[in-house]
Amino acid sequence: MAEATLRTHILHDITHFGLRIVVGVFFMVHSQMKFGSGFGKFLSSLGLPAEMAVLIGLLELLGGIFLIVGVLSRIASSLIAIDMLGAIIYVKKLKSFSGNDGIELELLAFIILLTIIVLGPGRISISHIAKKIPRFLQ
Repeated sequence: MAEATLRTHILHDITHFGLRIVVGVFFMVHSQMKFGSGFGKFLSSLGLPAEMAVLIGLLELLGGIFLIVGVLSRIASSLIAIDMLGAIIYVKKLKSFSGNDGIELELLAFIILLTIIVLGPGRISISHIAKKIPRFLQ
């Protein structure tokens, strides 16, 4: 039976770490606007409870931190990916790919999150250093 192996090199580790840092910082910065009253009013105008603003903000803030340090990366990526799908489908309503109400930024973040879900946190992470964390929790 043929077996596929993924060759790893230090550049793979660095680029994977870079992806985690970029998307983690992106969501940490992106979460800051969720804690003001403006986002709660925006959610109310969509028919959603205004209290979701704090939950979405915490998800993006804590998820970004987990992605940067490499702990619970798959779980954080999965939850933030669901958040991005909600933004693409429910908020942006798939109106256009680019321009006003475009989904390109959310779609790019979603694809990067899917990549992290598949590949895991990588070797430059606390999960890899600890080695006792089960694979599905990495």
